[in-house]
Amino acid sequence: MKFILFANTDWYLYNFRLSTARELQARGVDVVMVSPPGEFGQRFAQHGVRWIPLRMQRASLNPLREAGTLANLVSLLRDERPDLLHSFTLKCAVYGALAARAAKVPAYVNAVTGLGYVFASQRAKARALRPVVSTLMRLALGSERSRVILQNPDDAQAFHSLRLAPPQHIRMIRSSGVDIARFNADGRGSRGEGALRVLLAARLLKEKGVQEFVDASAQLRAEGRDIHFLLAGMPDEGNPSSVTRSDVEAWQAQGLVRWLGHVDDMPALLRDVDVMALPSYYREGVPKSLIEAAACSIALVTTDLPGCREVVTRDGHDGLHVEPRSAASLARVLARLDDDRALLQSLGERARQKALADFDERVVIRRTCEVYDELLPRPLAEAA
Repeated sequence: MKFILFANTDWYLYNFRLSTARELQARGVDVVMVSPPGEFGQRFAQHGVRWIPLRMQRASLNPLREAGTLANLVSLLRDERPDLLHSFTLKCAVYGALAARAAKVPAYVNAVTGLGYVFASQRAKARALRPVVSTLMRLALGSERSRVILQNPDDAQAFHSLRLAPPQHIRMIRSSGVDIARFNADGRGSRGEGALRVLLAARLLKEKGVQEFVDASAQLRAEGRDIHFLLAGMPDEGNPSSVTRSDVEAWQAQGLVRWLGHVDDMPALLRDVDVMALPSYYREGVPKSLIEAAACSIALVTTDLPGCREVVTRDGHDGLHVEPRSAASLARVLARLDDDRALLQSLGERARQKALADFDERVVIRRTCEVYDELLPRPLAEAA
């Protein structure tokens, strides 16, 4: 049996779906990763997973180029003849489903991890694309041979109200999961002294609240507070909402943030962080940075918006909420944690408890395999 996992970056597949691939291998499945070329693709070989690069421009709107991408994907599927295609992110879900139909792939699963730029942004370009993308989604996702996986109830409601997929084909699995053995509180003591260290780890998109994070740093610095702001992640050149490298370099030169770029060893970084901040005003799925930080007993600060509210469910209990698009609100909350280290500690402890209960990747992978079993002629074998 062969499965293909298809996403718009090799980085996503390597960081978020390698554990799924390894579990499938343990169940006797031949797993192939497909994505546009990138620096992570070659790493799959270390884990015995084959990777095939596919030419694809994420931000392209050129009809001829997009038709070429779709044709190449159809050709790849016909050559590989998988039993199941699992596509991740909105564009890949649509293209994957259309290509799977054309190539007569027996089953396909479409994971939409947040509705993304087209549905989140109010820019003219996004509004113009919305009806086109909605029509394509209805066409692509309606087959009896397919399922749609969403990560939060808000997206499920949006899919229902916009009639993007048949309700009976939608399954909800909260997040891509976190390895709770790798991400843990080992080596972390009480952070009752010293400068507060606040991290934002994400693709550097404006909708993630990056500018508000920087502005909060400037405000707290002007107040004389010694709070260290760390920024992990890279500009996303394929996304029109990305901040630029020159922006980030300027913020670092002004002393507002310390830019870490891409971080391979996130557990090591999180052992020396007090707060994970994600002031997103974006339709998230369930943000990976929040659940990884929660597993490490780190206090969480985020907005009460789709995806984020799945992790911080109650303000003051498992994290703190801030107002969207408000650097002042973020600054107030961080000042509060700077002054109240007991609250900092208790929020981190309850975040870890929630991660153990709701975001263990073993549960996520098991539930994903159950979705596969709905479409396969015979259930997957249990892992040895």
